[in-house]
Amino acid sequence: MLYFVGLGLFDLKDISLKGLDVLKNVDVVYAEFFTSRLFGSNFQAIEELIGNEIIILNREEVEEENVFLKDALNKNVALICGGDPLIATTHTDFLLEAKKMGIETKVIHGSSILSAAPGISGLQAYKFGKVTTIPFPDHNFFPHSPYLAIADNLINDAHTLVLLDIQYHKDRYMTINQGLEYLLEVRDDLIAKNKEVVIDEKTLAIGIARVGSYDVIVKAGSIEELIEYDFGGPLHCIVIPSKLHIVEAEYLVEIANGPKHILDNV
Repeated sequence: MLYFVGLGLFDLKDISLKGLDVLKNVDVVYAEFFTSRLFGSNFQAIEELIGNEIIILNREEVEEENVFLKDALNKNVALICGGDPLIATTHTDFLLEAKKMGIETKVIHGSSILSAAPGISGLQAYKFGKVTTIPFPDHNFFPHSPYLAIADNLINDAHTLVLLDIQYHKDRYMTINQGLEYLLEVRDDLIAKNKEVVIDEKTLAIGIARVGSYDVIVKAGSIEELIEYDFGGPLHCIVIPSKLHIVEAEYLVEIANGPKHILDNV
């Protein structure tokens, strides 16, 4: 049996009772944290809670060697990850591969940023469009696709959840500030190419840090305001709102400490 267990958003207390029961009773527990991870708990604390050793896999071991699938041929194995296990398409591939290998599978869901961030942003979930991710730029790698996805959503009056890059192997986690700077750099590239831009320093954004923790930050403001704001430690994400309902606007002012002029545009 191969179990896919989502650990939730922030710390070991987010693990469901069902997930905890599985992790206490399987033969082997593997973990991947290149798609997400828990910042509120260390591995030792989780191991003590479940009474099982956790074998942490790197990306190559997960995606190419599939060691957990091989073990699951004759053992009860759990693959754990932060958030919800099937949000990352990688895990969907594993589910399919297990089926082809004749391995039984069960999925233990966990709380996900895809529902938590829209909820705590104060925006109506059904008004969100395509989710996008801003990557760390690299040599000859600076895609405009995150900016263009947001622009398309704005044209369609849809809010955007913007996830930020995680490089677990480098202990590197993109901040809200870096993500917003990335969007402005794309804006500059588009202007240089005489292309239309819809996102600039004045665009309203919401910075969200450490969802699931007791010190979560939700801060609304213009991009130029939020770039200078200290959101503290990871994990971070961004929401770019489209047209606001009056209740959404009031939330951004009263709960997310946004500027009062947000109400003038409703």
